[in-house]
Amino acid sequence: MSTISVSIFEALLLTLALSTDAFAASLGYGADHIRIPPVSVGLISGICSLMLGVSLLVGTVIRPYLPDWMAKWLCFSILFLLGVIKLFDITIKSYLKKRKQLRKHFSFSALHLNFILSVYANPQEADRDASRTLAPIEAIPLAFAMSLDGLAVGFGAAFDGMHIWMVISASLLFGVLAILSGSALGNRLAQKTSFDLSWLSGVILIFLSVSKLF
Repeated sequence: MSTISVSIFEALLLTLALSTDAFAASLGYGADHIRIPPVSVGLISGICSLMLGVSLLVGTVIRPYLPDWMAKWLCFSILFLLGVIKLFDITIKSYLKKRKQLRKHFSFSALHLNFILSVYANPQEADRDASRTLAPIEAIPLAFAMSLDGLAVGFGAAFDGMHIWMVISASLLFGVLAILSGSALGNRLAQKTSFDLSWLSGVILIFLSVSKLF
């Protein structure tokens, strides 16, 4: 397999892993009959891709100052660690749901961190006005909550020299497809669901991390 083919395959795997949360959240919205308008779909996918791109850019700037062996192990360590964390994502979200009172002590006025943590634990909380429509203003904190993984993954992937525009383009495409397909499937299920694909994201990230050692 050529170097270009490998790069495309890795970029697709990386963005597929990151889009599983968007799919699972949209599945829940669809099952709850909460509509996600096109503008909100674009905002979620756009913000997640932008955050991923920024972290890739930062990693790319730092990469030339690191020896090859260090860059390889940093890439492996970051992707592997986040993969393991994603395997236990259900437990983390369950803990955050049970600690709402604790989160009240942590608020950051500019980013509304408390609300972002709530949305991370339970994406359905983004629909604050219970309008059954995820308005653009409600889609923004959801996008930031789902882009937290991308910040770490993008930074780690940059040490392996992944092409920024290739990853961003794939992220935009997979993000939109994940939201639309998840919402449509959720509507078909027509029942409340807590479908979680974090484990799949974790498996993909661990696979990618191990592949960097060879």
